[in-house]
Parts: sequence; C-alpha cells; structure tokens
Amino acid sequence: MRFILTALVLFIAIGSFAQAGYKIQFKVNGLKDTTAYLGYYYGESTFIKDTAKVDGQGSFAFDGKQVLPQGIYFLVLDKTRIFEIVVGSNQRFSMATNTQDYVKNMVVTGDADNKLFFDNMVFNMERHQEAEPYIKVIQDSTLKEDQKKDARDAFNKVNEKVLAYQDQVIASHPTTVTAKIFKANKAIKIPDAPKLANGKIDSTFQLRWYREHFFDNFDLADDALIRMPRPMYQEKINEYLDKLYAPIPDTLKKAIDIIVAKAKKNQETYKYAVWMSVIKYQTPEIMGLDEVYVHLYDKFFATGEMDFWANDKLKKNLKEHADRLRKSLVGRTGANLIMQDSKLQPKALYDIKNRYTVLYIFDPDCGHCKEETPKLVDFYNTNKKKFDVEVYAVSADTSMSKMRDYIKEMKLPWITVNGPRTYVGPYQDHYDAMTTPTLYILDSRKKIIGKKIPAEKLEDFLTHYEQVEKNKAASKL
Repeated sequence: MRFILTALVLFIAIGSFAQAGYKIQFKVNGLKDTTAYLGYYYGESTFIKDTAKVDGQGSFAFDGKQVLPQGIYFLVLDKTRIFEIVVGSNQRFSMATNTQDYVKNMVVTGDADNKLFFDNMVFNMERHQEAEPYIKVIQDSTLKEDQKKDARDAFNKVNEKVLAYQDQVIASHPTTVTAKIFKANKAIKIPDAPKLANGKIDSTFQLRWYREHFFDNFDLADDALIRMPRPMYQEKINEYLDKLYAPIPDTLKKAIDIIVAKAKKNQETYKYAVWMSVIKYQTPEIMGLDEVYVHLYDKFFATGEMDFWANDKLKKNLKEHADRLRKSLVGRTGANLIMQDSKLQPKALYDIKNRYTVLYIFDPDCGHCKEETPKLVDFYNTNKKKFDVEVYAVSADTSMSKMRDYIKEMKLPWITVNGPRTYVGPYQDHYDAMTTPTLYILDSRKKIIGKKIPAEKLEDFLTHYEQVEKNKAASKL
C-alpha cells in the first residue's frame, strides 16, 4: 500500500513537472505561412521573447520550459504590433480569432485572465461609442459651460459604468493580471481632515494620510506591473517623489527608502525600484538633488546590495559618476583651486574674501560659453557691489593665448586663470564639470550654495538665498 501511494505521489509530481513552462496556442483565420513574434514590455522598452512559424491554416504556438514573467505581452507580425495578451499564472491556453478584427473576434479557451482582458477591451469600445456624442458636446468651444451640463452628466454616468465594471472584476478575480491593472489605476479616496483639540482643521492630515496610503492599490512587489504598455511602475514612483515630497535630498532619501522597502519582497521589483531612482537623480533638473544619486550608489551598489544583477562594468561607471558628484555637492566646502592667470601669476580661489564667489569654468572655443559669458559679465558689472561678489573663471583650454584673446574679446573684468596650469591638479578632480560652461556659487567660507545656475538667474538666486538666510537668522532670535 505504501508503494502504491509513493508511486502515486511520484506520478503526480512528474505530471506537475511536465506542465511547467508555457504553451500559448493561436489560430488566426486569414493568416498563413509567416512568422509571428511574442513580445513584452519592460518599463519604457519592448523586447521579443519568442518566435513561432504560422502554418497554412493560421495555427502557431509559443512554448518554453521556463514560466514567463507575468505582465502584458503582444503579438508582432511583419514588424507590426497586432494585439496584446495577458500572461498571468496560467500559461497554457489557446486563442482563436481572425484578421478582420483581432479583438472583437477573439475566443479564449482555458484562461480566465485573457477572457477578462478581451471582454474588457470590447466593453471599453462600447462605452467609448456611448460616450462619443457627449464628448463632442463637452469639447465644443462654441458652447457655454451651462449648455454642456447635460452632456457632462451623461458622460459621468458612462464613466461610472466603467468604474463599476472594473470594481466587479477586482472583487471577483483579484489574482488576475487584468484585475491588478484595474486596481493599480484606481484612485485613492482621501478622507476629510479631522479637527484638532483647538477646533482647527488638521492642515497636514490629508498629505500625511495620502503618503501613507499612496501605494494601497499598487503593489510595488508585483513585477507584472513593470511589464505594461505604459510605464506605470515608473510613473507611480515619479508621482510619489515629485508631488508628495519637497525637493530636499534628505526628505527624498527617506521617501525612496519607503518605496524600496515595499519593492524588496520581490528581487525583480527591488532591482527596478532602485534603478529607476538612480536614473531619476543621476542628472536631476533641480539643483542639489544629485546628492540623492550619491546616496543611492553608496547604499545599494558600493555595499554590494545590487550585486545579484549589477556587473563590475556598471558598478564602475556608477562609482565614477558618484565620485565626481560627491566632490562638489551643495552644502559641501568647495576645494581650493590655484592656477596661473594671464600674467603667469598663481591665483588662489581661497584668496577671494568676498561674500560670494562665482566659480565659472569655460572653454574659449565653446559656443554655449560665448552665449553665457556676456550674461555673466552683465551680472557682474551690475551686481558686484550689491552682493559683494567676485568671479573666479577657469579656462579649460591649454592655450594661454586663447585665454588672453577671450579676456579681451569678452571684456572679462574678473579673475581669469588657465585650468591646465594648475598647482593643485585638474579642476575636474575637485568639481563636477564634465561640460562647459559650468558655474558654482560659494559663500564667504567657500561652502557651495548653488551650482549650474544660468547666469541670467544669478541675481534672482542670490536675492532669494539672502532672504532665506535672513529668515533663518530671525527665527533663531
């Protein structure tokens, strides 16, 4: 009896093993003797996963021994994306349709997820047709807003049908990829703010609550959400960081930690969440946020945390960029530069005793520099006394004659030195200046307070900076 049970268990195990992998069969009437490709999305990119030969009757199949990562895939014929399918937990099913209308004529056998997916597409087509006349009225610029009220009400009812349909799918088929998509796009309803003990409304409640519940409907540990036609995973991260937090390095570091902690349950989403954050802050649009990039490198790559996927070449490139940035982050003390001026005399950055120093790195042959330099000259001539500012300009070219000609041509009224004629090593070893022009603002103690600001914005920047410093001083009194 024990042998029979053992054999039965072994038979079941072998049967289960035989069903591993995927096999997706297609029958497309009107298609014959060609090649079909199974593609998939990954963030903003698309890739081909498998290839199949289509026979004379339009039959073909994709199959493999390894289970496919879940998400939205698509069929490609003659370099054209034909239609999308869902790849969920069940990866052995068949689909039949014809070339007259791939979606409307689709018949799915053996997979509830794709049945829901295609039923939804047909449902949406019908709702779009229903809403179309109302949309035309709403978009009619010749009508007044009160004339659009009925159309807007009717359109909202159609939209309510769509949301109700999606809610029903989420409730009845919660584990399907289709339901996950609906849920991930479902808006979070923020409750009204409560009153404090003093009777006033808690003005910070809703923001705090929204931050805490922002990912309630979006599972950051589900890698299927990475493989979507729209890069919704990346968009969700960006929305959370850009809209719910001030662009302050320490604040964003903590916010990213929240994201990563949720994504870490799945190695694929862990990798993706970290990498999307690295990409976001490697060349940030907002000054000072490159500090976030340095933090990410130090925490996830320098420690070996990302070694399960990051190779040595990638880590080397990330390290080089982080090391360039860390030398000249906002808030750090800028390094001293000592270089020869046009008279071959050494001039030190630290010898400047003004309240502010503008470090301006340029190239005499740089077209953008020739546009930016006159703006900086104008700022300097107008605001030197107002802000007690001096400029330390570094020419990146080895030619001293070019630098002298540039001084005359641009009528440079400040300290100008030749970068290669240095007593402290290349300026690139001290300041991140991979391109020219590059501009830094240092205070009287040579702390970096601003970087890579356009010359025409310098007056506004310093005015704002001084007001902020004045407010800080007043708050300490």
